[in-house]
Formats: sequence, structure tokens, C-alpha cells
Amino acid sequence: MTAFVFPGQGSQKVGMGTELAEASAAAREVFQEVDEALGQNLSRIMREGPEDQLTLTENAQPAIMAHAIAVLRVLEKEGGLSIAAKGECVAGHSLGEYTALCAAGAFSLADTARLLKLRGQAMQTAVPVGEGAMCALLGADLEKAQALAEAAAEGRVCQVANDNDPGQVVLSGHADAIERAVALAKEHGIKRGVILPVSAPFHCTLMQPAAEAMAEALARTPPGAFRLPLYANVTAAPVTDPAEERRLLVEQVTGRVRWRESVVAMQGAGIERFVELGGKVLGPMIGRTVEDVSVTSVVTMADIEALAKEV
Repeated sequence: MTAFVFPGQGSQKVGMGTELAEASAAAREVFQEVDEALGQNLSRIMREGPEDQLTLTENAQPAIMAHAIAVLRVLEKEGGLSIAAKGECVAGHSLGEYTALCAAGAFSLADTARLLKLRGQAMQTAVPVGEGAMCALLGADLEKAQALAEAAAEGRVCQVANDNDPGQVVLSGHADAIERAVALAKEHGIKRGVILPVSAPFHCTLMQPAAEAMAEALARTPPGAFRLPLYANVTAAPVTDPAEERRLLVEQVTGRVRWRESVVAMQGAGIERFVELGGKVLGPMIGRTVEDVSVTSVVTMADIEALAKEV
């Protein structure tokens, strides 16, 4: 049984999708449709940069989604592989949950691009630049990370944002509290803390204004029926009801990304194979979280051709 999974922010890089667009009309159509939906030449920023434009949250989020959907469309149209036929479920890390919903037919490509552009803008404006920060804790499990977050908070926001795998947890909150957490990491039995190069403190209560903006946007553009169950970030459990998923997408803006638990739950439901489309970020996390599963990351035309032959 196979799960198709989709990466989150941090998997963007200048040049992404260039080889696919050169090789496949199906990929070019995806990038063109996203450009038209957003009224901007996002595909050029993906192809040529500059890097600081691509890493802007409002560009990075739709770009990562567009790249993953381009991989999927090439796989479906040229590789003859339907994820609805071959997959048991889908999941995505943070913004990747929107990509997963697009892949499963709950959102159109144009609507997904517009929702992610808005989500990126809303997250960026929720907290003035410099006031928030995030850090990755390496060699930390959830329990140690939560204890550290409580110790470092001192009345400020300092929360677990991402539980990625058994040895990597991300904290988010006020910049001073996150800096304290990094300084205190070793005292809490954590190998080290690293400040992340992000422009806003995602997945913590400081993102409440962005959650409200997404509630309004999703009321205007609610998800439709999906072809495969989706494991939601905030529950680490399968969802099939569009109304429930709409509520969970709003919660996800301020809530913890329970990726490790989602992977464990998928394996518990019988998933033996994980296929990451559009990145090589989730594969290593999955490999560190569960044993006895196969993990494939699909980014290039060669990856697509290899997968099409196998599945």
C-alpha cells in the first residue's frame, strides 16, 4: 500500500522545475496555469531567481506546490500512473497539505495557487519582521522539546511548531524566547538548536491573524470531495470530509505539524511505501521515523520514469 506525500517550505531552490518544463508539455501547462492564476511570472522566479524573491513566503509556498503538481501531472499523463488508483492516502507537510488536496482533487490548481499565495502573505504580515523566529532542535524528541519550550518562554510565545521525526523538532515564537531555547538546548539533553532562516514564526499562536485570513479565504473557496483520504497535520489522522478539512486547514496555521505521528499512523494503517513528489525533504524524515517501509523521492524526469516502471 502506497502513500503519496508532498513537501513543505524549505524545499524551494532556484532552477526548480526547469528540467521538467523543458522535457514535458504537461509540466509547462502547470507552471503557466499557476502564473495566470496569480497574475505574476512565478515560473520565471522558480527558474531564474533571484533567490531572495523565491524564498519570500508568498512566492515559496505556491512555487513548491506548483513544482510538486508538475511532477504529478507528468507522472499521470506521461507515466500513466494515477495516484487515485495506485495510492491509499495522501499527506503533506504544512503547505504540502494544500498540494496533497490539489493532488486528490479537492482544490483546482488555480485555487490552490491563490490560497497559498494568500496564506504566505497572511503569515508574513501576521508578525512584524524580526519579532518572531523559529529554531530546529537536533537530537530532540517531542517531550524534551516541550520541556525546553516551557523553560525558554518566560511569558513569551515559545511552542513546538513541527514534530518532524524522532530526532528533529522545530520551535516557533517570539525571537527572544527562541534565542533562549537555542542557548538552553544542551541543558535539556538536546544536541543543539539552530535558528532557521525563515521570515516569520509559523505554526504558533502568533499566527492567529493569518488563521483568521485563511478562515475567510477557505469560506470563499472551500475544498471539494477528495479522491483519497488525507492525513491532516493537526490531527495526524485520516480525513475524508471536506467541511472537517476546511476547519483543520484553519487550525493548521497556528497548530503543530504532527508529521512524525502522521507517518507512524500511516504505517499503522498498512502503508508500506511512501512516495514524495516534488522534493527530497520528507523521505529522510520518514526513514528516521519508521522501519520496514520503502521511501522514494521523485523530482526529475529520470525519477518519474523509474517510478512509472515500478508502480
